Amino acid sequence: MFGIEMGISKSSVMKRILATVSVLVTLLLCFSTSSFAQQDAAARQAQMKQKLMTDLKMTSVQADSVVAVSSSYRPQLREIYQDQSLSQDQKMAKMKDISEQVDKRLQPVLGDSLLTQYKDWRQANMQRMQQQGGKPGGN
Repeated sequence: MFGIEMGISKSSVMKRILATVSVLVTLLLCFSTSSFAQQDAAARQAQMKQKLMTDLKMTSVQADSVVAVSSSYRPQLREIYQDQSLSQDQKMAKMKDISEQVDKRLQPVLGDSLLTQYKDWRQANMQRMQQQGGKPGGN
């Protein structure tokens, strides 16, 4: 019985990680795929920073760090997303690795408690975006 509970727990965690990574990629791609997005990137980053400060009570420095670290991985995520030679499972594995790298870089800035809150917040926002057709902010 314990083995079944562990299997469910691992499966649940894996599903959560995969959902988080896929929506993170969608979110990051929405911020960077066209010249319009590039022009509007600063506004979107400022909006994300404000949401982090409002929703999670991050300091300005913490929110800037989250935005900067997330943005720094955008080209890698875009490359993986657009790589037609990779299967969906391979893409998800690579994106999961990047998500873990992002979280490792954020941990010293946010600490364990706030990092956990951020991951939960990111997951909730990603689920909301998926329900709204992948559009940030519900637009």
